[in-house]
Amino acid sequence: MRPPRVLTIAGSDSGGGAGIQADLKAMLANGVHGMSVLTAITAQNSLGVQGAWELPAEQVRAQFRSVVDDIGVDAVKTGMLASESMVRVVAELLRTLPDGVPVVVDPVSVSKHGDPLLAADAMEAVRSDIVPLATVLTPNLTELGPVSGVEQRTVEDRELAAKELLHAGAAWVLVKGGHDEGDTSVDVLHGPGVRRAYSAARADNRHTHGTGCTLASTIASYVARGYDVPAAVGAAKEYVTGAIEAGFALGDGIGPVDHAWRFRGSGS
Repeated sequence: MRPPRVLTIAGSDSGGGAGIQADLKAMLANGVHGMSVLTAITAQNSLGVQGAWELPAEQVRAQFRSVVDDIGVDAVKTGMLASESMVRVVAELLRTLPDGVPVVVDPVSVSKHGDPLLAADAMEAVRSDIVPLATVLTPNLTELGPVSGVEQRTVEDRELAAKELLHAGAAWVLVKGGHDEGDTSVDVLHGPGVRRAYSAARADNRHTHGTGCTLASTIASYVARGYDVPAAVGAAKEYVTGAIEAGFALGDGIGPVDHAWRFRGSGS
């Protein structure tokens, strides 16, 4: 029997820690068949992003149609969309998906090292064109203000931002707390009549490159496997927590999370 099919639409990380590469590793580790549509290519390593090149729109459309029209999809995850024009191309493609295919949106704007991965004028297009298509939207605390249009000054502002994003059309909003201080990382899921917190002890490990990509891809994987959204988020939080704890040094900067931590821990 074939595994569920999950498509990632995102940029490539040449260092293998984030982006398309992290997505496909997370999908494999969580029991689905991963497929990809590249929106951009980056020259990237543990120290940062040295260059980024957006792919032509016709190449993105061709990749998407090639996969969806022949292989089909059970869920889609989006990541780096690079520019306003690319956001609109991807939104146009997402609208052609068969009814009921869930879409997990990671509104990527900067890399782990602080390098921009989304043009300054593109977040409005994300809010207007991509957010209404999101089954699950996964902003971190850096992305929450720009994608919602709500300035973030207090914890209460996070709640207001999540409500605004639900009003904008997202079915579920997961506000990630990884950028908070403290010994515990708390992500909060907002949805129809639901507010649920997912807590995990914060690992004492600086090697966290690819965390956001990995979480969103894992949520998409579990939704494709038939989990409801709260259960998918819980399973993804558990997987990512283990991957962060097992993150390893690579190069001279911030290393990646370990997507294979469960296999390494099995003794096989």
